[in-house]
Amino acid sequence: MRKLTLTTALTLLAAPALAQDGESCGEVSITEMNWASASVVTNVANFIMEQGYGCDVSIVPSDTVPAVTSVSENGEPDIVTELWTNSTGEVYQRLKDEGRVEELGAVLEPGGVEGWWIPSYLAEEHPELTSIESILENPDLVGGRFHNCPEGWGCRVVNDNILPAFGVADAGIEVFDHGSGETLATSMASAYESEEPWFGYYWAPTAPLGRYDMVKVDLGGYDEEAHNAAQNPDATDVGRTGFPAAPVNTAVTTTFSEEHPDLTEFLSKMTFDVDTMNAIVAWMEENSASGEEGAVYFLTNYQDTWTNWIDDAARENLASVLEQ
Repeated sequence: MRKLTLTTALTLLAAPALAQDGESCGEVSITEMNWASASVVTNVANFIMEQGYGCDVSIVPSDTVPAVTSVSENGEPDIVTELWTNSTGEVYQRLKDEGRVEELGAVLEPGGVEGWWIPSYLAEEHPELTSIESILENPDLVGGRFHNCPEGWGCRVVNDNILPAFGVADAGIEVFDHGSGETLATSMASAYESEEPWFGYYWAPTAPLGRYDMVKVDLGGYDEEAHNAAQNPDATDVGRTGFPAAPVNTAVTTTFSEEHPDLTEFLSKMTFDVDTMNAIVAWMEENSASGEEGAVYFLTNYQDTWTNWIDDAARENLASVLEQ
């Protein structure tokens, strides 16, 4: 599959952009955030806009806060995608309030997923462990350890506040603070491949949750007040709460949406299921593949998904390219 995909990638990425109805849509700029899933999203959108709609696309490497700041100060880039809106701060909200950006909807469905997890084989052997209460009553069954985020991560702050609320340490479970994201991921991989217990925090879309079948532990529901309090490193007496799905959207400038209603409609329909994205980034990691190659992997293996995002003319243009 890798050989086929990379051969296809060379053909697709080298193909000249096709104009829709003989006309170019002009110059378009789009962010590429600095993580794997965002790179896939951007390169899929880039390919479809160039080959389906005849656009001249500029990809702008960025991150959440710099991208929003650039839109605020310069009115560009035109498109900001895989925007984790719970991390954008007041500037993004002001842009929306002023009518300078239009939020098109979720690019990841149901959004960014966070939680505490156990391996599926452990859940199958001990179904009761899918509940936090049962884990607290049976700490040995999960290995007597909770794998926590590294220092400096937002999830570390939240976990440090809600772990005492659940009484995890009091139940005899060691809270192990990982020194890096790499060791956190490695701990899951090592346990899973040996079919040993593992209990800890992780998020999606990520390669480990694409590669390993993990089950999210029921923490008893989401409490908005408690979760908001848990994000404060100086908080005390935080209550119990689960993790909500983080909204991850595509936004465009209002000028762009007015000038390109066809592209705006396409981008509003461009939604990736988180499980699908997990599988793509897992494939990328296993094959040392780039975001462009991950995009081609998606385009060649999930045509039933993305062909529903575009109009008939773009679909016809893309069909001619994919047949080459």
